[in-house]
Amino acid sequence: MPFADVGEIACQPDRARIFEHGWQSWSPSGTYGLGDTPPRAADGNIQTLCYRPETPVPAGWFQGEGLLVVDPGDGGPVQIFSATSPLLVPSIRARRQGERVVVSADGPVLQWSAASLDTALREWADSMAGSPGPKIPAVPPMWCTWYGYWDKVTDQDVIDNLELCERHGLGADMFLIDDGYEAEIGDWLEPRPGFGSLDRAVGTVTGAGRRAGIWTAPFLVGHRSRIFEEHPDWLVGDAHAGRMWDQELAVLDVTHPDAAAHLVNVFSQLAGKGITHFKLDYVYAGALHGRRREDVDPIEAYRRGLELIRQGAGPDATLHGCGAPMLPSIGLVDVMRVGPDIAPTLLPKSGDISQPSQLGARLTSGAREFLHARWWVNDPDCIILRPEVEARQEWAAFVATTGGLRGSSDPIAALDAWGLETTRRLMVPTRVEPA
Repeated sequence: MPFADVGEIACQPDRARIFEHGWQSWSPSGTYGLGDTPPRAADGNIQTLCYRPETPVPAGWFQGEGLLVVDPGDGGPVQIFSATSPLLVPSIRARRQGERVVVSADGPVLQWSAASLDTALREWADSMAGSPGPKIPAVPPMWCTWYGYWDKVTDQDVIDNLELCERHGLGADMFLIDDGYEAEIGDWLEPRPGFGSLDRAVGTVTGAGRRAGIWTAPFLVGHRSRIFEEHPDWLVGDAHAGRMWDQELAVLDVTHPDAAAHLVNVFSQLAGKGITHFKLDYVYAGALHGRRREDVDPIEAYRRGLELIRQGAGPDATLHGCGAPMLPSIGLVDVMRVGPDIAPTLLPKSGDISQPSQLGARLTSGAREFLHARWWVNDPDCIILRPEVEARQEWAAFVATTGGLRGSSDPIAALDAWGLETTRRLMVPTRVEPA
C-alpha cells in the first residue's frame, strides 16, 4: 500500500522531538530531534535481520512501525500516530516541512494526543494490550550459556555452572541452553557433535530442582540443514531471511500442514525432555513476505506459527520471544527481548546499534521499558560482568533500573569478587506492575 499523508503538526523546530518505535526486538527505538539522523541499517543483510525489510527508510525521514509520536516542542500536547490493531502494523513516517511536521503512513492509523511523551507511550501500550491485558508472571532469574560459551557450549558447561551458581548463591531458577547444542539451524532435535547429551544437561538441571530452557530459531531453515535438503516444499517461496552462521537462511512455511506438524513435534519432543522455557529467536522470519501454501497475511502466518509452538510446548510453558515483531507478538509470548544483544564491547562493530553492543542494548531496551508488565515481561538481555566486559559498571547500573528478566550469562568461574557480588544483587524476580 503506498504512503499517504495522515497528519500535519505545527512545531518549534529546534525543540520538537519524534519517537520512533522499531519493528522487532533488535530494531532501534528512541526519541530524536528534527535535526538528528536516527539509526539505520548498515547494510542490506542487517536490514533483513534487524529492521523491517520491506520498508527501508528514505534519507531525511523518521519512521516508526505501528507507532510514531511527535512532540511539537512548543509546550502543547504530543501527537500519537498508531496502528489500529496489533494485527495490522503500518509503517508511519514523518518529515519536516518548514515549521511543520508532516506524517504519512502505508496503512490505516489512529491519531490522538497526550500531555507528555511518557504519558503517550503508556497510553499507547495499554491501548494495544486491550482490557484485560496479558497476565504478567513474576519470572525468577536465570543463567544462560550464550555470552560465556557461544556456539561451542557443552553439556558439561551447563552442569558446571549449575553447581557454581548454587555454590555462590546466585539464585538462578532456570538454566537456558542457548545456540550451539543443535546440529544445524532447523535441525533442533539433532545434537551438534561435541555438545554432548541434551538429556544429560536437562536432566541434571531438573534433577537439581531447577527449570530447564532451550534456544531455537523455529522459523529459520539454514541451507546446510537436513530440513532444507529433504523438505524444500516446507519453505516459504521467495522469502530470504538473510545470512547468518555462514549460510543463507530460508523460512519455514507454517501454513504447510506437514511443516506445521513438524513444528509442533519439535516443541513437544523438547517439552518431553523436561524443558519448560523456550527462547524463540530470529522469529522475524515468520512474518517475512513470500509464497506460502495458504494465501495468508505475513502477520497472520507469524501468529499461527507461535500458536503451533504453544501447542507443542504446552499451555504452562514460558515462551520467550527474541528478534520478534513487537506488536504481532502481543498475547502470544510471556517474555520478550526489547533491545539488541548485549556484547562485551560498548560500541557495535558496524556502528549500527541494532548489532550486539552495550550501547545498543541500553538505548533501545531503555526506550521500551514502558512495555514491561503491560505486554509481557521485558528482557533487556543478560547480565555480563566479568572483568573484560567494557563499561561493566554502567551495564550493571542500567540493568538495576529495569523491571524485567534478570539472567546471568558469564562463566561463573570467570567472575571476580565485584562481578559475583553485583550479579548476586541483580538476580531478582521480575517486577509485576508496570511503571
